[in-house]
Amino acid sequence: MTLTPDDLVGYVANGLDADLARWFADRPPVTVPAGTRPVAPMLDRLPPTAATALAAFDQRVRSGRMPQFLDIYDWSYGFDFAGNDCGILDADYETVLTDDDVYSVGADGGGNLHVVLANGQVGLWFHEEEVVEGGTRFDSLDVFVWSVVRYHAVRAGVLDRAAVEADFLSLGQDGALEPEVGLLSSMKATGGGERVRA
Repeated sequence: MTLTPDDLVGYVANGLDADLARWFADRPPVTVPAGTRPVAPMLDRLPPTAATALAAFDQRVRSGRMPQFLDIYDWSYGFDFAGNDCGILDADYETVLTDDDVYSVGADGGGNLHVVLANGQVGLWFHEEEVVEGGTRFDSLDVFVWSVVRYHAVRAGVLDRAAVEADFLSLGQDGALEPEVGLLSSMKATGGGERVRA
C-alpha cells in the first residue's frame, strides 16, 4: 500500500511515542530550560492539523521523558533568531521572515535548524546563508518527524533502509529526496544495533 502524507496526519500525537520506545529507549531524554521560547503564539498561526502536531511535539519535548533523536537542545529548540542576531530568509532569498514566522524544533547535526513555518511545512534553516532552503521542505511536522525518526533508526543500525525506502519515495518530500541534502542521501547505518522491520 502506497504511503501518502495524509496517512501520517496525527503521527506526532498518536504514533511517535511507540516508535521512540521501540528504537531509542536507551537514549538520554531531551531536556530544555523552563524559559524556552513558548510555542503558543506559533500555534495560533498554523493550520489546525499543524497546530495539533506542534502542540503534541512541544508537550513531549518539555516533558523531560522524550528520548533524544533530533539534536533537541536549549540552543536548537525554540531558537531566538532575533535575540541571537540571526536573519531568516525564505527560499527565494528575498522574503524576510521573523521569529513570528518560524519555530525551530531541532538541529541537523551541522548547526542548521529544522523549523516549522507558518504554513505548516518544515524546512531547514542554514546558519551560514541564514535561509530556509526550498529543497529541504516537508509538507508537515507529522511527515517530517515520521521521516526523521526512521532516518535516525537506520543510521543507528536498528532499522533496515530497505524497510522504509519505498515509503520515503512514495511520500515525495523534497527534504527526503533532494540529491544533496535530502535524508535519503545519507540514510545508511553508522552504528551497531539489532535491526528490525518498520
